[in-house]
Amino acid sequence: MDLWELVENVVRPLGYEPLEVRLHGAGKTQVLTVRLERLDEAPITVADLQRANRVIGLELDRADPIRGSYRLEVESPGPDRPLITRRHFERFAGLKVKVRTEEGGFTGRVVAVGEDAVTFELAGGERRTLPLGGFKATLAEWPSEPR
Repeated sequence: MDLWELVENVVRPLGYEPLEVRLHGAGKTQVLTVRLERLDEAPITVADLQRANRVIGLELDRADPIRGSYRLEVESPGPDRPLITRRHFERFAGLKVKVRTEEGGFTGRVVAVGEDAVTFELAGGERRTLPLGGFKATLAEWPSEPR
């Protein structure tokens, strides 16, 4: 079982979804960063993060999937919130996002979300449609109200 699965298996029953599970650093400076959001799409609270940190930490201690020492950091999505699923793009439709593809990157506004693709409007009115899963995206503009 990989780290993503391990985290997802313990946080999903609590009402959370992992957006990022990343082990970085080397040797004694390894850090496991877990970014979560709530399945009900409400803003994540400090209490949510503490609860998730506790259960993730217990499962990591039980399964012991990481060699050596590490630090666990459980975070809210924050300003560089990754957009991964169709629902993420639907929630943040109308906002600007930073998009990275194998060919390069751009910033555009989410203008349409289909079953398997997202359409962005770039400065100057040009539109680009990309298949879900074929690019990485993060919010470039934060909504005024929680979404």
